[in-house]
Amino acid sequence: MLIEPRVLMRRVKWMFAGFDKPFMVIVFLLLCLGLLALCSASINAPGRLEDQVRNIFLTLVLMWIISNIPPQTLIRFAVPAYSFGVALLIAVSLFGLTRKGAKRWLNVGVVIQPSEILKIAMPLMLAWYYQKRESVIQWYDYLIGLIILAVPVWLIAKQPDLGTAILVLSTGLFVIYFAGLSFKLIVPLILALVIGVASLIATKEQICQPNVQWVLLHDYQKQRVCALLDPSLDPLGKGFHAIQAVIAIGSGGAFGKGWLKGTQSHLEFIPEKHTDFIFAVFSEEFGLAGVLMLLFLYLLLVARGLYIGANGPTLFSRLLVGALALSFFMYAFVNISMVSGILPVVGVPLPFISYGGTALITLGIAAGIIMSVARQKRLIQT
Repeated sequence: MLIEPRVLMRRVKWMFAGFDKPFMVIVFLLLCLGLLALCSASINAPGRLEDQVRNIFLTLVLMWIISNIPPQTLIRFAVPAYSFGVALLIAVSLFGLTRKGAKRWLNVGVVIQPSEILKIAMPLMLAWYYQKRESVIQWYDYLIGLIILAVPVWLIAKQPDLGTAILVLSTGLFVIYFAGLSFKLIVPLILALVIGVASLIATKEQICQPNVQWVLLHDYQKQRVCALLDPSLDPLGKGFHAIQAVIAIGSGGAFGKGWLKGTQSHLEFIPEKHTDFIFAVFSEEFGLAGVLMLLFLYLLLVARGLYIGANGPTLFSRLLVGALALSFFMYAFVNISMVSGILPVVGVPLPFISYGGTALITLGIAAGIIMSVARQKRLIQT
């Protein structure tokens, strides 16, 4: 039985009704730029580009599925997802797989990294909690929120995985702030951070001595911070990444060396050039003009996400989408800052640009949730 063209078009249109067009266009453009950069970064690694295309296809499918799930259904997964994620983190600490000195993975037939679950489960859980307390939020609710946040962050930092811990922590803090936490309470923390950084810079020659032990930080984390403060302390070791990345960024100039013509990346001076340091490859080949275009796309992505969140029909939607939108900012800010020598090197990918399946799927799920709220808003209006 043939379907009339108008009926078929109506059905196809309904299938993609969950996609917020401006938001999806921005994500699509970022994915295209990512494939361009990855093609250059992986020119000597056949098959990597094809793998990323498959990752993108899977991500788009998940994004489409989640964008068509109502937020009222998503809220039911908040507590189970958080509880399941924390349980897996505890299992990792007890009998996880150790690779390169870090215990971050769990073998359940396939190898998984449970900390990725918390990037979505944490804002879901906190948004659910404040939705339940919407009409009676008291000062101690913010304390309870911090406790809910602190448990998985501590378990992730203990693995150690500082990059993921920072992302989970920041996303949770965004939810707590949007729930009504006074900015006056945040200012002292910012001042303490500024004073701490200034103290590190002033005393770097003393505290970076090999015989000096840092409290709460592993040796490799201390070495990364010291390499940030002064890469010349270990130019062929921990400082090598930062030095070569900054050289690549600077050598791009105003308009770059051209696609596939980056010397720093093709001569293998940039480590992890297809994942954490892909921004250096992009900057060298497309220059300042390309970087400004990339930053503009991230600005549009975050702005559109915040706009969708601000117009969410429920407190749960507004808190969740606002935090997820700003998580894109944190991803980009931390990655670009570490590649540019502003922050220590941590394992944070450049959103929708870096190679990788797990991180890309996590970002796609976040994008799908944002578009789910946008779809609900359109349905209410119509």
